[in-house]
Parts: sequence; C-alpha cells; structure tokens
Amino acid sequence: MPAPLDQSLIALDYGGRRIGVATASGITGTASALTTIAARAGEPDWVSLDSIIKEWQPNLLIVGLPYNIDGTESEMTVIVRNFAANLQDRYKLSVELVDERYTSVEAEARLKDERRRGIRNKKLKKEDVDAKAAQIIAESWLRQTGNTPPS
Repeated sequence: MPAPLDQSLIALDYGGRRIGVATASGITGTASALTTIAARAGEPDWVSLDSIIKEWQPNLLIVGLPYNIDGTESEMTVIVRNFAANLQDRYKLSVELVDERYTSVEAEARLKDERRRGIRNKKLKKEDVDAKAAQIIAESWLRQTGNTPPS
C-alpha cells in the first residue's frame, strides 16, 4: 500500500554490534545512509537512537528482517522481530519489516564502486556498510510501496 507522500522514515539494519541507520522521504522517494549506532550484546545504544528519532521525527520506522537464503526464518529473525516490537513500544510509531537478504553484500559493492569511481575517498569500514545497508532497506521499502522518485 503506498504511503502518504509526506511520509518520512528511519530505516534500521539491526546487528548485534552495530545498527545501521538511514533516512528516507516519501516526497522525494529517496534514501540516504545516516550513521551507525553501537549495540552491546544485541542491546542498542538507546540514547543515540532516541536522539536520532527526536532529531528526524519520522512517521515510520523500517527494520530489515533477516531471512535465510532459502527464505526461512532464523534465530536472528526472531531477535529482529523482538527489536521491532521494542521500537514500536518505545517510540509509539508504526514499524514495518522489509526482507534484508543480501543488503550488506549490495552495500559493500556500492561502496567499493563509489571508491573506485573516486566518489568516496576513505577506506571502507564495517560501519559504512551497515549504514549503506539501512539505505538499501529504505530504498526497498520505497519501491515496494510505490514511493519512488518522479521521472
């Protein structure tokens, strides 16, 4: 179902050590990698996430849901579903889940390509990959909901 054009969102790529964060807009149909926040033993740095939510004031949170390659659920899928439920309780925002298979692989490939083309100067870090994966999750949601940039 298409979201309202003024929909703003934060996308999250959950990991046990880091959570990639991206922003996106239904108005422009675009997404951008924002940052990475720390997680310790799977527990997010809630203070940092609170700050991001307060600053960006999204209407919606998108969380990448990890599946096995064959589409079945894993232990991590259950952990991420719990994380999504915690987000909804904490921020009183709608949370949608998006299949995140291969987003980290695609993120790393995009970043390497940017470096090869001279768009990116700095060396690739895991944090950069996580934030870019969150951007890809947001872009996937935008495509699925019909919120793509006008041509």
